[in-house]
Amino acid sequence: MIINVFSSMPTEAVCVVYPLINNDLLVSNLAKIAELLDLDTPFLQQDFQAETKQTQLLYAKGKRIFLVGLGKEPKSNDFLKAFRSFVFKQKKNLSNHLVIDLSAQIVDVASVEALVNGIVLANNDLGIYKSEPAPAAALFGASGQISLVVAPGHEPEVAQAAAIGVATAETQSRILDLVNAPANYKFPQKLSDWAVASGQKYGFEVQVFDEIACAQMGLKALLAVSKGSENPPRFVVLEYKHPQATRKVGLVGKGVTFDTGGVSIKPSANMSYMKSDMGGAGAVLGTIELAAKLQLPVHLIGVIAATENSVDGAAIKPGDVIGSYAGKTIEVIDTDAEGRLILADALSYLNRNYAPDILIDLATLTGSCVATLGYAAAGLFSNNSALLADLQEIGQQTGEKLWPLPLWDDYQDEIKSDVADLKNYHGKPIAGAIVAAKFLEVFVEKHPAWAHLDIAGTAFGDSEFGSMKSATAYGVRLLAHWLRK
Repeated sequence: MIINVFSSMPTEAVCVVYPLINNDLLVSNLAKIAELLDLDTPFLQQDFQAETKQTQLLYAKGKRIFLVGLGKEPKSNDFLKAFRSFVFKQKKNLSNHLVIDLSAQIVDVASVEALVNGIVLANNDLGIYKSEPAPAAALFGASGQISLVVAPGHEPEVAQAAAIGVATAETQSRILDLVNAPANYKFPQKLSDWAVASGQKYGFEVQVFDEIACAQMGLKALLAVSKGSENPPRFVVLEYKHPQATRKVGLVGKGVTFDTGGVSIKPSANMSYMKSDMGGAGAVLGTIELAAKLQLPVHLIGVIAATENSVDGAAIKPGDVIGSYAGKTIEVIDTDAEGRLILADALSYLNRNYAPDILIDLATLTGSCVATLGYAAAGLFSNNSALLADLQEIGQQTGEKLWPLPLWDDYQDEIKSDVADLKNYHGKPIAGAIVAAKFLEVFVEKHPAWAHLDIAGTAFGDSEFGSMKSATAYGVRLLAHWLRK
């Protein structure tokens, strides 16, 4: 797809979109459009209120004209949502050349980036495993192009923002496909293969440690979780370093490619969605790939502990005591609280071997976080107030929202064990996300700038783009914007 930026309407335009905001300028903007197209102004103003995602199709002067509503005070993420929805629903009706007239709106570059991001994401296809995939829309074919019409003098900055929007969406789409992939297509070795291929293409280093190397390294918690699966674990370390990097950031992702719950088996209803339990790993992979594509001036180290949590005679059992990379012993109260076990090894490994300035982990960790925050925001835990505030602010800007929850020591006793250094689950129907975060805090080993993102409610969910739950690529835009800041 080609992106063009013009300061006037292309003469060959036959499919034109006017994004409109429901503000004081709406009436006059609609009047200008009506006059330009020889349409009835009062009817147009009566029928179109520029509500969020509202779409009006008009035919005039041999053209298809679409009005797309953005709501009253749209943020950049509203542009993304509105245009992803519009193009997804209308792509069969769009020509191979889509013109978007932004000249009547005061649109910042962040909104342009998000708008283009949404358009490209609209091409993501959930049906890639069907025997007869849907034909590609003309807009996304070899001759597809988008032309953005902006006020004169803004062409260079808009073109740059649009390019970032395309790059971001392309990586997000790859992560959507990865997280949506069924477990028989993305067991731990496949996940590590994806990382290696991405590193080779975009220029960052990837090391993959097999189960023998994991044992030699002392990744005892990861190996314990993997015992019930015929697919051995993989420990993946990714490193991207820009020559002008001014800070070192460590990212850890939970990579459970399928989670049965182990011996503490989950109910069968919706267990198929547990293919998404590597959403944290997906966010880390996507963030590092995008940082490399955009050549962000940062030093990134990503660590992904990849395993299946399955059931057979060798699987760990409730009451077992296992070791860890940090040397701590853990009583396994619930084998379905496996994510925190593999994160424990990954966090302490990254911290001890790379000493990052900032350490962030992402994990589809607890149903408790979903019960607390629903699907609108991820849980945010941090021992550093500045880091917490920065991440929360970026979450508001990108629409990938975060909400802080406490790390108070009042909850420390909930992970106390009589037979080991700590236990992985407190067995109570309260404060589950907080107790999980307190468990992880032990393995951060007093790192002064750590944040834990519980993305259980945001990495996978219902949407207008499919009839079943699907991936969101949550975390990629959030972390990439934070790194750019």
